Amino acid sequence: MEPPLSRKADSIAHASKGQVNTQMDTVYNHRLYEEDIYKKWENSGAFSPKLTNLKPPFTIIMPPPNASDCLHVGHAREVATQDALIRYHRMKGEPTLWLPGADHAGIETQFVFEKKLKEKGKSRFDFDRDTLYKMIWDDVQNNKKTMEAQLRRLGASCDWTRFKFTLDPKIVRIVYKTFKNLYDDGFIYRGERIVNYCPRCGTSYSQLEVESVEREDNLYYINYGPVTIATTRPETIFADVAVAVNPKDKRYEKVLGSNVKIPLINRDIPIISDNLVDKDFGTGALKITPGHDQTDFEIGTTHKLQIISVIDEKGEMINTPQKYIGMKAEVAREEVIKDLAAEGKLIKIEKIHHVVGTCYRDRGVLEPTVSKQWFIKVETLAKKASESIKRKEVRFVAKQYEKIALHWLSNLRDWNISRQIVWGIRIPAWRCEKCLEWTVSDGTEPSECYGCKHNKLVQDEDTFDTWFSSGQWPFATLKTSKPGDFEHFYPTSVMAPSYDILPFWVIRMIMLGLYQTAKVPFTDVLLHGLVRDKNGIKISKSKGNVIEPIEMSNKYGADALRVALIWGVLIENDNSLSEENINSQRKFSNKIWNAARFVTQFTGETKKNSEFDAHIKNVIHEVTKHLDKYRLSQAVELLYAEFWHWYCDGAIESAKNGVIGTTQLKSGFETFLKLLHPFMPFVTEQIWLEMGHKELLITAAWPKG
Repeated sequence: MEPPLSRKADSIAHASKGQVNTQMDTVYNHRLYEEDIYKKWENSGAFSPKLTNLKPPFTIIMPPPNASDCLHVGHAREVATQDALIRYHRMKGEPTLWLPGADHAGIETQFVFEKKLKEKGKSRFDFDRDTLYKMIWDDVQNNKKTMEAQLRRLGASCDWTRFKFTLDPKIVRIVYKTFKNLYDDGFIYRGERIVNYCPRCGTSYSQLEVESVEREDNLYYINYGPVTIATTRPETIFADVAVAVNPKDKRYEKVLGSNVKIPLINRDIPIISDNLVDKDFGTGALKITPGHDQTDFEIGTTHKLQIISVIDEKGEMINTPQKYIGMKAEVAREEVIKDLAAEGKLIKIEKIHHVVGTCYRDRGVLEPTVSKQWFIKVETLAKKASESIKRKEVRFVAKQYEKIALHWLSNLRDWNISRQIVWGIRIPAWRCEKCLEWTVSDGTEPSECYGCKHNKLVQDEDTFDTWFSSGQWPFATLKTSKPGDFEHFYPTSVMAPSYDILPFWVIRMIMLGLYQTAKVPFTDVLLHGLVRDKNGIKISKSKGNVIEPIEMSNKYGADALRVALIWGVLIENDNSLSEENINSQRKFSNKIWNAARFVTQFTGETKKNSEFDAHIKNVIHEVTKHLDKYRLSQAVELLYAEFWHWYCDGAIESAKNGVIGTTQLKSGFETFLKLLHPFMPFVTEQIWLEMGHKELLITAAWPKG
């Protein structure tokens, strides 16, 4: 069903004081124009900033989409938001740069590639490191072209001449330099600590990458002689080195300092006291397993306890009685419970509702594991980032996210930046075979050990955490771009990713940006919400409610999708999207098109209506004010109402009756085209060209209110 104006325009064709432009189709068909229009924009050079000192620059560094995957609807919302701002500031005459890029995405990319190998009956262990890396590289390069084409399809007016990839050699050199500087300044160390390890992905993760999930499990009460302990992890009793109680817990005063025996193996361990023990959990007596629990590790460090590991990197049992060796931890748990029950050591089993850490990739439970990793001491870096936020050097458009950012910064633990994967930037550290010390460089292979001068060095197999390299994205891109870019465009104006990566990425960009440049990487943080389906449910393949942005663009036009993704909610809030929403905005595109068919051929009287001009100026003023405050939904909703009702239903009818003249009506229409262009660039540009303009609308000046 076509929008009302298409029918109305046909009736207007027979109006005595105007006619419809018969050279324009009766319905706007986006398929005929969008690809050609984008080529015109790109070939014109409009995407590259025109440098001038007369106005301050406006810069957005694009949050780089995953190079190995297609764009999802969340990316489309990001494009709609950022491109609207970029087009607006470009039309204001500011030197405007939107620098595009792609992310190698570390474990995410390798995880997806390993699934492809599995479908062929292969695994990563079938290939040496260099071969596997080359295979992933080739796969990513092919997919990256698809991702870039999709950004173009959505109308992203970014400067392709400055496109960056997180594995570009110049970017990698910047990352290496930052690592070396941090190491030399004492912020980086290699230490044995407990980390979050995924035995399925085969790598450790940092604190921020753990997804906490509430679930119900069994809580097992086990007899340790003079005390009873409660645990959800009975399979780790073989790694116990103590039982701890709270020093304020009067129940255990008489046994404190004595020993208990671990069931099944009868090893003596002491009863100690520590304030970290929650006396209200279970029996108040906690089995201490530093090798497999974060709290236990901290207690063990305080009391200088031994660390024993009984689960290896494959999630299989080690260092246990022979019966359990090689079992998966979950299987061993059931066997241990059976054996405890047989020995009369299992007292009871209760249900417990608690939080467990899961892998953000495969959603499986993580295994806390003690291993040697590279860490960044974050306390000083986080403090400086917090201070910059409090001083408003970095401003969060939505105030609630400022509080969240400050909370994360004040609670960060040392950052584990090493990953046990092939795909990514390999850590530039070499171990001396003679003295076993590490030599860190800026990426070049050292010829000898810095300490003992021995010349047999072996490079670390680990790669950097993706967030460590992408945390340097704003300054790394500009420092490796065209001459003068860093000096002219840094700090950037706006960082506009989704709110779910605030702790992963945004706070780390602030920390590393301040460290390497002594300046914040961006002045405004504009976090956008997630896209949900029409019922408010999170979009996912497993739920079958995925909305493919390219499919919707092909069906209804990129303009329709873009406006639907902005419409109805503040940027920081989640957006409920449906095909019906997108189709409604296609009808709006057609409304504009059919209005153009009438206006371009109207030959009514040339009267000048002062109220018309005053109203147009007010619309300009209000839209400009909304855009300056990042209120995109309010801006486009105002334009929709004013254009549909005031201009089409009111002004056009008044023009037919001789109240408004030809020049004024056409001028007002062109003003609306300019105001609508940031949101609906394709249809407005095509109409602009249909009206005979030689210069593209993308480079037209923003109207003055």
